[in-house]
Parts: sequence; structure tokens; C-alpha cells
Amino acid sequence: MQTDFLVIGSGIAGLTFALKAAQRFPDKKVLVITKTQADETNTKYAQGGIAGVWDFEKDSFDKHIEDTLIAGDGLCNKQVVEIVVKEGVDRIQELIDWGAQFDKESDGDYKLGKEGGHSEFRILHHKDVTGREMERAMLEAAQNQSNIEIVKHCYVVDLLTQHHLGYLVTKSTPHIECYGVYVLNLKTNQMEKILANITVLASGGNGQVYRSTTNPGIATGDGIAMVYRAKGRIENMEFIQFHPTALYEPGARGQSFLISEAVRGDGGILRNKNGEAFMERYDPRKDLAPRDIVARAIDSEMKITGTEHVYLDVTHIPTDKFIEHFPNIYEKCQSIGIDVATQYIPVSPAAHYSCGGIKTDEWGRTSIKNLYAAGECASTGLHGANRLASNSLLEAMVFAHRCFVDAAEKIKTIERSTEAELIPDWKATGTTQPKEMILITQSLKELQQVMSDYVGIVRTNIRLERAAKRLDLLWEETEALYQTTALSPQLCELRNMITVGYLIVKCAAFRKESRGLHFNTDYPYKSTLVQNIVL
Repeated sequence: MQTDFLVIGSGIAGLTFALKAAQRFPDKKVLVITKTQADETNTKYAQGGIAGVWDFEKDSFDKHIEDTLIAGDGLCNKQVVEIVVKEGVDRIQELIDWGAQFDKESDGDYKLGKEGGHSEFRILHHKDVTGREMERAMLEAAQNQSNIEIVKHCYVVDLLTQHHLGYLVTKSTPHIECYGVYVLNLKTNQMEKILANITVLASGGNGQVYRSTTNPGIATGDGIAMVYRAKGRIENMEFIQFHPTALYEPGARGQSFLISEAVRGDGGILRNKNGEAFMERYDPRKDLAPRDIVARAIDSEMKITGTEHVYLDVTHIPTDKFIEHFPNIYEKCQSIGIDVATQYIPVSPAAHYSCGGIKTDEWGRTSIKNLYAAGECASTGLHGANRLASNSLLEAMVFAHRCFVDAAEKIKTIERSTEAELIPDWKATGTTQPKEMILITQSLKELQQVMSDYVGIVRTNIRLERAAKRLDLLWEETEALYQTTALSPQLCELRNMITVGYLIVKCAAFRKESRGLHFNTDYPYKSTLVQNIVL
């Protein structure tokens, strides 16, 4: 199969690029690949909203820029921050033009929320399901575009480069080029080769590396792992943002239900098991401090009191107001027997967002020719050491647009490589079906346990050393399985997650300081040398 534009991922970043490419080039084919349903993305589960400056009487670009730089703890690329903040309003307007509806006041003005780290009210939202509304609008727009094809249940296995032509490709190889991908078509259970002039990775995050995460099951770091295997550059993987307030449900595994930061923006108060409002002991901004501070404070309180969670108190918020703003959260709490009008909500931190990822420049270009990255899988320089709340959807749209602007010029002159035609079809000779799925499922549990226990909110040198040793063993076992058995999504995802775990541990070990989301008790202070960790 061949296409002009290949987009891997159907979240807000992938769909933004796809729509723009399809509308600009009606004679060219845009192929979007997603490994489950088209709407099963991290975007869908984004509750809080999208940040943008709308009220220029009270707010300004400079304030939003400053808030982002403060949250990023010295590692943001200021040029990129200015680009995203200033271009973001136009991208949000495009989203509205595509049909997304945000909550409004009775006078018709948009309701603006405020979350941790923001100095002004600037968050646009749709109840507490903002991401779902954005995904709905963009999917409808994409489905009305005749030259966009969305292929569901198609798992991308690897990027195609010169390596697949028999050349030795290393990190120092100049001009590594992406020709497309190998995919596993889950409907036919066949491996397929897709060649593309332009490839865009919008493959989302990697929260499933941890035992407790707000991310859906698809968030397995596939794009990051594929770029690393293809010898592309990866950056700052140690900065994993733990959302402070995931709903605590005893014995639950898999995706945790997110209690949006907007709840604290509306007045929710964190309390420990003794009912004490503890955030004032950790930061003058109290419950609206940036997420890294709040998550570490909760982690500290849990260790002090010997509990597995703290509480979020919303009993003082009028119930009708809470239901209006957070109907999804209200219904979830009701379903497990919690009456938010009279009872505290049990919460604990969960892996939520990866601030590092595939290193890109200000146009979304990766270190591999004809390969772009946007959204959570990318490290653009916006977030630095800690993402400011509700900046991620904004970044995804801005960088998807910038990828499109650059690719639109490139596609005019690009010629399909004749060498790419020589890339062989996938060979699965000599492999067998795995005899026991337990070999995969148990390794996944071990990986998530290791990452949660040793590479969580607070780290130490010895924890990182232990994690590295255990990941080495998991990698050896999984690679042996990969070489001898037929491919499955479960095996490929495990392989990718072990790679991502390794990258997180490696970057964390290299950073001899505590900064933003990375806190190592052996190096409790910031280094005077401010640097990105690039692998």
C-alpha cells in the first residue's frame, strides 16, 4: 500500500494534521492508522480543558507564557512557549469552526476555568469531558473529507528506514530517512507494508508503563519506542507527570478514573486521613500549586499516615453547581457509593502525562527525514520539566498545524524513493504461535510493578539501579519471544513498554539533580547546569 500522508494515531494531533493536509491537497491521499477504534485516544479522556488567552482585559499572552515557564522549572524552550501560546488561540478557533462546543455563560461569553499553575481564568472546557467533545467534532470533520481514510484495528510495528534495505544504521548515521511502516492488520492477522512520502507520529503517551495510570490501555509508548529503535533522538523521558487526583478504588487495575484538576480550580480541598487540609504546609498556592508539587505532597502525606490515598473535599461546593460542571465525575462517584455532597472523594496520584518523548524542532520535525511527531509522543520544548495544566491539547493542535505547514511545502518537491520499493515484505518464517500468554501478561505486571515502585514520584539512585537490572532481564526474555513467535499486539506493546521504561530509567539516572517532575532524594537540589537529556 502507498499513500502521500501517513498519520499514526487518531487523537487531536493526528486528526488536526490529517484534516489540514486533506483540505489543502484534495488530490492526495491521507491515511490515518489507529490500533483500536478511531475515538479511543488520550484526547478522549482529557477532562479539564484547553488553555488559551481569551479575556485580554484580565489576561495576556505574557501571563500565559510566564505561567508555562514557571511550571517547566527552567527547562522550557522559551521560543516554543511563545509560539504555542500566541498561535494557540487561532488553533482553538479552528477547532470551534470544526464544530467543537465549549461551555458558555448566560451572556454568551465562554466560561473560563482556572487550574493549578495558572494565574488567570483561561481554560475552555465542555463540562468535564472536554477531550471527548473535541474528538467528536474532529472525527465528524474527518469523516466528511473524502480523501481521508481511517484504518481501524491496525497495529504499527516498526518504522521503515535504510535499515530495512540492509544498511547499517546507527545514532550517528546522517540522513536517516523514514519510508513508511510495517503494520499488523488485526482484521486479517497479516503483516502489511505501507509506504508514505510523509509520516506523522501522533501515537500518544505511555502511561500504561505504570501500574496506576489515567491513560487508556492503548497508551503504551509505541511511537517513542519505534523512533528509538530506528535510531532517532529521544529526550527528557524522566519527566513523567503524575496526576495528583485519580479516583482511588481498592483492588482496581488498569485505567484509573481521573478527578479533574478543575475540581480544585472550583474550590476542592485536599485533606489527609485526619481531615487536615495539608497543602498549605507544602506551597503557598495550596491546592492550586503545579501538579508536581501537589503529587509529591500527596505522596508525602500517604507515607506519613500510612495510607494508600488522601481525600478531595467538595462537600462545601453547592451540589447543583458540581453536577453542572462535573456531571461525569458526579455519576462515577455515585456509581461506587460516594455522595459528593456529604462524603470526601478518595484520591491518589497516577501516571498521567509524559513531558519528554521524540525530540522535535519548532516545526515538529524529528531527527529522521520525512518523519514528524506531534502530541504527547513528542518533546517539543514546551513543557520543560513539568507540564502546565491544559497546555497539552493546545500544544497538540499548534504543532500538528506546524507539521502540516512544513510538510505542505516538502510534499510539493518530494519524490518517492525508488529504494523504498525494494524494502521486503515482512518475513515470519520460523516463528510459531506463543504457547502461553502468561509469558507476556506476567512480564507486563512485572514491568508495571518495577516502574511504579522504583521510578515513581520520588526516586533514589539504588531504586533506579534495581529498575535497570530488572528491565534488562525483561528485555532479554521478551526479545527472545519476539524473535521466535508470531507477532501479536500484546507482545509488541510489551516490547515497546519495556523500551520506554528503559528510556525513563536511563534519563532519570543521567539527571543528577531534582527538577520539576523528577525528584531524586540523593540529589534533592537543582543543578546550576540546566540541560536536556537526549538519548
